[in-house]
Amino acid sequence: MNFEILFVLLALIGMIIALIRDKMRPGMILFSVTVLCLCAGILTPKEMLEGFSNKGMITVALLFLVSEGVRQSGALTQIINKVLPQGKTTVCKAQLRILPSIAFISAFLNNTPVVVIFAPIIKRWAKVMQLPATKFLIPLSYVTILGGICTLIGTSTNLVVHGMMIDAGYEGLSMFELGMIGIPITVGGIIYLLFCSKKLLPEDREDKGESQEIEVDENLHPVEVVLGPRFPGINKTLKEFDFYRHYGVEVKEIKRNGRNMTKNKERIALNEGDTLVVMADDSFVSAWGESSVFLMIANGKDTYAQQGHKKRSFVLVLLLLMIIGATIGELPYTQEAFPNIKLDMFFFAAVTAVVMAWANIFPARKYTKYISWDILITIACAFGISKAMVNSGLADAIANFIIELSHSHGPYVLLAILYIITNIVTELITNNAAAALSFPLALSISNQLGVDPKPFFMVICVAASAGFTTPIGYQTNLIVQGIGNYKFTDFVRIGLPLNIIVFLISIFLIPQIWPFG
Repeated sequence: MNFEILFVLLALIGMIIALIRDKMRPGMILFSVTVLCLCAGILTPKEMLEGFSNKGMITVALLFLVSEGVRQSGALTQIINKVLPQGKTTVCKAQLRILPSIAFISAFLNNTPVVVIFAPIIKRWAKVMQLPATKFLIPLSYVTILGGICTLIGTSTNLVVHGMMIDAGYEGLSMFELGMIGIPITVGGIIYLLFCSKKLLPEDREDKGESQEIEVDENLHPVEVVLGPRFPGINKTLKEFDFYRHYGVEVKEIKRNGRNMTKNKERIALNEGDTLVVMADDSFVSAWGESSVFLMIANGKDTYAQQGHKKRSFVLVLLLLMIIGATIGELPYTQEAFPNIKLDMFFFAAVTAVVMAWANIFPARKYTKYISWDILITIACAFGISKAMVNSGLADAIANFIIELSHSHGPYVLLAILYIITNIVTELITNNAAAALSFPLALSISNQLGVDPKPFFMVICVAASAGFTTPIGYQTNLIVQGIGNYKFTDFVRIGLPLNIIVFLISIFLIPQIWPFG
């Protein structure tokens, strides 16, 4: 093992430990690793910065704006209110109507705003219908993840792999190519949730001893907020972080891991994903509803239906044109008709975002607020880390080790091993970092076996998204954990079998759709 391999290996181990321990935001951790590789001469400045100009990464940024435009139009609120059954129904019948619709929506929009808008509406609807909200909120998160696997724009992970494929000299993914594996996985996942969620998910949990009656002032009402990664009081207690001075509201309750904590709450250190019940007036929601400090703010009202019917229709037409345009733009006839313009997803996402800004669908002066910069920096640095693994020879060394372990077992076993590695890393850290670490391994394994790398690339797309077993595996899981009052073990109980189902479908179907030969 030479110096460069050892250096990058130690840097990656340090990166994973730092991500698991949540020392700082993922973007800064990955950026630190790329700077270390730059200092060691493993990356050139050009290689380190290539990810920041990658078309896939910029497309993710543009899609943040498109998703925000759809969110602020109120279109999603209107859709979910029409999808939810209004007559007498059962959990299974309601799920059969709700889950496929949400999966379809998530195939074209960022998962987080879908869950942020739908979760409080579904919770309120379930209370009215006298059904346990806990039977719907984890399935809500899971189907947004499943739906995201189905298209190129369904999740940032797909765009990351798409960008890496192009950088490696391969043809990228088409708009609906992933649907050939994503749709069977989504159908299988929904069937599993329909039959098993009623038994595996808990009933609504009553507060056990610690909660106190919340006194409601005539001018104040309880509001639930989910703490985001940018919340400045992370790892601080309420005694150390004056919540009232910062936000003008009083914290009445902290919800975490299925527990409602009111006693000694001043001594509890706040974590990302904690749900706080605060007493606030309507000005708090308007002031902080669009802030990245909180992942979600729910006050029992529909807060996103500000735009008129014409604007909502206009937004949906724009979204439809973006999807159709990007799909038609991939056809050979279109490419021949417009040889000087690349009519891909980047082109149509850019046009859609600009039109939304000038049409005032979202406040153009605040457009930087709607982009998750940490995710973009994580993606950009992931390209650099992937390059460092190739340059140092670490990717080849790990690939050799994996091949030796599964000697003479063929590419199917290696495909399964790559899936498991990617999925474990996703559950521990972030999906984009998992894709970045796995991509050079996929490339090296396929090169050494002399097979087509496409099946390995597809496995990365699925495995890096399939974060079902833990609440920290995916941001949408964190959001529903607090609002649904779930325990960590609830995710393991329902999510682990789903992970196994997705794994089996993937390993069986992917080589059939994209052969090794």
